[in-house]
Amino acid sequence: MSYTQSPHLYDNEIEEFLKTAKIARICSHNKDGTIHAVPVWFDYDNGKIIIGTPKASRRARNIKHNNNVTVLIDEIGPPTRAAIIYGKASMDGEDMDKVAHSIFSRYMSEEEARGYWKGLSELTEWVKIIVEPIHIASFDYSKDTKYLDATKKYIS
Repeated sequence: MSYTQSPHLYDNEIEEFLKTAKIARICSHNKDGTIHAVPVWFDYDNGKIIIGTPKASRRARNIKHNNNVTVLIDEIGPPTRAAIIYGKASMDGEDMDKVAHSIFSRYMSEEEARGYWKGLSELTEWVKIIVEPIHIASFDYSKDTKYLDATKKYIS
């Protein structure tokens, strides 16, 4: 018995998926070589993944010493779709009010986003992580007839 990878998302499907997906998992390299993975809210802007984070966070510290990151964006299935973004990350603290508003208003009303950011901005200094994709891998099990045939008889 053999089974290969499910079909991928096409470029236009990846673009739409990244504009509507809600949770990303950013993976960065700890100094000891292990991987730090954490779920985050994000925005997708001009082909880049934008993430707000406290300046002193583990992911920000990791990116300072190694800017290679992987970002996984998926949706709960079945069937599951996902984009795996391998890229380079940079950080800066510019326009954090605008960045936070852009991210938070994907998840809540404009008014709630402003209040949410006001509260968070009082806690600590924030920076944005900008992930520039180098390669994007993807899969879409909804296009996989072998997967669908194998599972449909077991789920309702």
